[in-house]
Amino acid sequence: MASTAYLHSAQSSSSIAMNDNIQETNNPKTMMQSYNFDENYKKPSDKELRSRLSTIQYKVTQKEGTERPFDNEFWDNKKAGIYVDVVSGEPLFSSKDKYKSGTGWPSFTRPINNAFIIEKEDSHLFYTRTELRSKFGDSHLGHVFDDGPQPTGLRYCINSAALKFIPVELLAKEGYAELVSEF
Repeated sequence: MASTAYLHSAQSSSSIAMNDNIQETNNPKTMMQSYNFDENYKKPSDKELRSRLSTIQYKVTQKEGTERPFDNEFWDNKKAGIYVDVVSGEPLFSSKDKYKSGTGWPSFTRPINNAFIIEKEDSHLFYTRTELRSKFGDSHLGHVFDDGPQPTGLRYCINSAALKFIPVELLAKEGYAELVSEF
């Protein structure tokens, strides 16, 4: 299990230089150039979420549920693009950092930008693990573990139901034009 202290120290040790909309992150745990979209993301009302999300999307993101392994939309997706929070649209993960973990859930070595991921201690099971939530949508995403491949050694194990996939060819149209150059 990834230590929350380790992850926080990795995030706080990054050096950041800002210019208008682009945030350059020199943290080895977040190698992609990341972007500052903070003002664009908000959590809709519960009433809107219930009407917009499917039953499983609502259960996973709002009630900390877990979808079934190998029976979810993105566990075996091999297309190039980004994965955003289904609730708020925050850009969370890139297909460039996705790998086959054998768990049946989409797994990534790192987020696009650590600033969009909130870590919380999760003691719901018989052991403690690190829960991942989106910063602005406050969506339950999944968990992070320290059994992933290099370069980070981390496995961000994420529920497909918490994600919306944006293929590279639609990034600009969907409002993520700044990320096109990453592919």
